[in-house]
Amino acid sequence: MAKNGNDAEIDEGLYSRQLYVLGHDAMKRLQNSNVLISGMKGLGVEIAKNVILGGVRSVTVHDQGVAEWRDLSSQFYIREEDLGKNRAEVSQPRLAELNNYVPVTAYTGALTEDYLTKFQVVVLTNSTLDEQLHVGEFCHSRGIKLIVADTRGLFGQLFCDFEEMMVYDTNGEQPLSAMISMITKVGPYVLGARHGLESGDYVTFTEVQGMTELNGCQPVEIKVLGPYTFSICDTAGFTDYVRGGIVSQVKMAKKITFVKFQMTDFAKLERPGQLHVGFQAIHAFQKKHNHLPAPWNQVNNMTVEILCYPNLYILEQLDEALIKKMAYVSAGDLAPVNAFIGGLAAQEVMKACTGKFMPIMQWLYFDALECLSEDEGEMLTEEECAPRNSRYDGQIAVFGTKLQDMLAKQRYFLVGAGAIGCELLKNFAMIGLASGEGEVIVTDMDTIEKSNLNRQFLFRPSDVTKMKSDTAAAAVKQMNPSIRITGHQNRVGPDTERIYDDDFFESLDGVANALDNVDARMYMDRRCVYYRKPLLESGTLGTKGNVQVVIPFLTESYSSSQDPPEKSIPICTLKNFPNAIEHTLQWARDEFEGLFKQPPENAMQYLTDPKFMERTLKLPGAQPVEVLDAVFKSLVTDCPHSWADCVAWARNHWQCQYNNNIRQLLHNFPPDQVYIDSGAPFWSGPKRCPHPLEFSTSNDLHMDYIVAAANLFAQTYGLQGSTDRAGVVKILQEVKVPPFTPRSGVKIHVSDQELQNSNSSVGKGQISAWQQAAVFVTHIFSQRLVHDDDTNFHMDFIVAASNLRAENYDIPPTDRHKSKLIAGKIIPAIATTTAAVVGLVCLELIKIVQSHKKLESYKNGFMNLALPFFAFSEPIAAPKHKVGAIYLFQAAHTAGVGVFFFFFFFVFLFYWIIEFSVLCRMTEIVTKVSKKKLGKHVKALVFELCCNDLSDEDVEVPYVRYTIR
Repeated sequence: MAKNGNDAEIDEGLYSRQLYVLGHDAMKRLQNSNVLISGMKGLGVEIAKNVILGGVRSVTVHDQGVAEWRDLSSQFYIREEDLGKNRAEVSQPRLAELNNYVPVTAYTGALTEDYLTKFQVVVLTNSTLDEQLHVGEFCHSRGIKLIVADTRGLFGQLFCDFEEMMVYDTNGEQPLSAMISMITKVGPYVLGARHGLESGDYVTFTEVQGMTELNGCQPVEIKVLGPYTFSICDTAGFTDYVRGGIVSQVKMAKKITFVKFQMTDFAKLERPGQLHVGFQAIHAFQKKHNHLPAPWNQVNNMTVEILCYPNLYILEQLDEALIKKMAYVSAGDLAPVNAFIGGLAAQEVMKACTGKFMPIMQWLYFDALECLSEDEGEMLTEEECAPRNSRYDGQIAVFGTKLQDMLAKQRYFLVGAGAIGCELLKNFAMIGLASGEGEVIVTDMDTIEKSNLNRQFLFRPSDVTKMKSDTAAAAVKQMNPSIRITGHQNRVGPDTERIYDDDFFESLDGVANALDNVDARMYMDRRCVYYRKPLLESGTLGTKGNVQVVIPFLTESYSSSQDPPEKSIPICTLKNFPNAIEHTLQWARDEFEGLFKQPPENAMQYLTDPKFMERTLKLPGAQPVEVLDAVFKSLVTDCPHSWADCVAWARNHWQCQYNNNIRQLLHNFPPDQVYIDSGAPFWSGPKRCPHPLEFSTSNDLHMDYIVAAANLFAQTYGLQGSTDRAGVVKILQEVKVPPFTPRSGVKIHVSDQELQNSNSSVGKGQISAWQQAAVFVTHIFSQRLVHDDDTNFHMDFIVAASNLRAENYDIPPTDRHKSKLIAGKIIPAIATTTAAVVGLVCLELIKIVQSHKKLESYKNGFMNLALPFFAFSEPIAAPKHKVGAIYLFQAAHTAGVGVFFFFFFFVFLFYWIIEFSVLCRMTEIVTKVSKKKLGKHVKALVFELCCNDLSDEDVEVPYVRYTIR
């Protein structure tokens, strides 16, 4: 087994997504931390799972108890055959499989002070209050960081005592930077682009011309004066500012001291104090009776005894109803609550180990009472919730047997078996979803990759290259053999509507999304609205997570509100005026696609599709010239016949991109160019003046580019490549690079508006030349960017191409790791956020299964574990419109657009359609109008009507569903 520690290298292939959240320095600190987790019930195993996936140095799991029936409701690494065995010893081998770099040890002895000194972080779960106090006092005195986590049915508690620690990054956001347009000596004030900084931030400066004393200075604290200005230190003694400069935010370490007592809440402002003493009262009851209150006991005064706990009355006003509910469900053990609290607790472990992100100060309380019946007068009985020697005893203790029976009959469609999908399936298995007559259908078209193993905990190294859906389904069957689950490998979309048709959706009770792109989410949202099915939507981005529940006729749909589109980089910035590494990386990605993906695809269409030329000539603007010229080069002028030809092509392309084009740009816009109207320098502000590069075989970056580009070019034509650099150098010595002289009259567009106004046309002579050229290639291979394979030359090319471009423009280069993030558009991810988010999703699922009707019962959630920040709110209600005496739900109307065939009928055409339908069936009309045959799977048509009232104003009306019989 590989091990973490002082000298251990970070496995970027495994931890890549997590590294984008934590960073290399924090990851190294994490790899040097030994963690003890005491209590291996559902909460303890959840924390252990997340911490082990995170990659600490070692984990010791501790428990002196044996597995019981009720443990099976949330302890996913205990089987029925393990009942009566020690929980830590049973869990240890299954936890050890999660990460080969993390040794996992089971310990069943007492937690002596001598034993505790072996660890940097201690986590207590399922512990008594006396144990928490004793261990807490010892850990505080020895500088050992302590976390106490506990769940009681629908209630959760988290406590952190890190005594004193340095936090190196409080929020995890990328440091900000902005261009400077002016620095005054009066104030002094800094003016420039919108900066996004806050008062108290620290900044430093680079590339300032004139006031050079600021360049590379020690971090300076600022005071923000406005979105474009801020004040800095005294600059009276500095030289006068001339122009230019970049201001960059600097993350400063912050010393945190933990106070004795401080509450954190979830917008239920009155709850934390009540829950704090409620937990203590339950501890006191358990200490006295050696057991928890019986579930929903209302007869033998257990609840009355808890209400007599003296510390309850330190509160100004005791919420007796709340404390009673705590007592009723305290014997419960719910997988979703454990998943949420376990995700948070594991993130606090990582904070304690790394100093990355702001820790919880110090208590955090959570409750999900909305999961209980909406009827306040409805009370479960002790008999309904009594233990039955069932794997669901921990859940029955809270909700009774009726809900358990309902869960077993559910038929759910899970779209995606990635990180969120794996966590959902684990929770589905634990709560007993589809464990009877129901079924879970999970679809995912992807195979397992090494980078998945850091978060998608159902997979093992031996599963790499297997299908995600089948592997995940088999894994959760091990956790709960009763779950009925089927794996599919289909993409959801119009192409699979013959599979996921009317019959399929109408048989479902609900849908859960575990997707990573907006388009697929919106498609599933439309399907769910059309078929009136509940949708559970969630997503993560690093330490940020969100949950949205969509209920037919009650809440708005997912598509009803959208995030603003990503800010795109102007084309002219990419082509000629980059000023940040993000620009050069996007340029390099475009270069990859423009050399090795799009031209080969177009060339194959030219060879195989007779209508390709006709279709291409109809493209707007300069696209026909660009497409056909690239095809001509691919098939004729640039077509290689040997490896040497590929090397020569790469060398000449290098010369064109990093020398010739830059020289032409500087010929058009010399370094001393000024605007005629203002006299201001052309090369100023965001425009960085470039310089051409001179090729050298002794420059590693230059050779990186040649080797990668030549190999990719060879692969495009099915030729054998090589990584022999000495051989490549020998070939390069024979390559003749044509001389280049910048030409006058070459138009270079300065703005995207100029580019849009330009016009290029294809002459008949060009078309004739292209068509008459001799083509000897019969097949050419297109390449799709795969950023996680370090052997395919894709990222080699992009890193080299980007950093060469950055060198042209004096932009600081970046490493391969960051290049993958930006060019590969990778979403940073960490197991802790995923676990917490899915816990909240499954709490909403429980409400849906019970058919909750009140909007306030449901909760959309947003969290950022780095801050930490949590917000819960009622979903936005579905918009309603009144037409006559009928209320119409807009959500059911708007989200249906695009599902099958949609036709827009104006009032003056409506009567024509009716008259026409007398002679023809509606299906025949659709076929004639759309010129497409209806598939056998289509059982209904959807018509959208556009109507006007008597005043000629548009009137919104619902779509018409026409059932085919």
